[in-house]
Amino acid sequence: MSTSHVLLALLSNSASHGYQLKRAYDERFPQARPLAFGQVYATLDRLVRDGLIEPGGTEPGDGPERVRYSLTPPGRSALDAWLVEVEPPVPFVANVLFTKVVAALLTGASAPAYLRAQREAHMQRMRELTAIKTEAGSTVADIVSADYALAHLDADLRWMELTSQRLEALDQEIHG
Repeated sequence: MSTSHVLLALLSNSASHGYQLKRAYDERFPQARPLAFGQVYATLDRLVRDGLIEPGGTEPGDGPERVRYSLTPPGRSALDAWLVEVEPPVPFVANVLFTKVVAALLTGASAPAYLRAQREAHMQRMRELTAIKTEAGSTVADIVSADYALAHLDADLRWMELTSQRLEALDQEIHG
């Protein structure tokens, strides 16, 4: 995820200050990796430096005055270009699950035990996400985000099942 592009999108409809942007991020991307305030302000500084946003007026806050930022025409162009850019499918496997299975086989650790424990962790997270979808007060964003995470967890579970069936052959391939 590009924090810069997310902040540009959040600024696309109205000027906001950093605190508002952090709250909007938390609301719009409920299951995403948390965004720290420091990251918000560092990104805003870079966006100003690059001419993609500009500081506007200030308003009082609990601490220092809050600077409102707005999107510039180059910022809108950068956002529009990013929105139509297709994300390429990942060309290489860079997955910790796969890496740990191979490392377990290389070191003599129990790959089946690792896969069982990982499967249980995935199942627990799936139960949590399913509960989010059925909780009173869940927003559509909560549900769509949970659906996305559930689909990825389900793919991981299917991979774990296939890998469990192929562990003996993989072990022989590794050890010759």
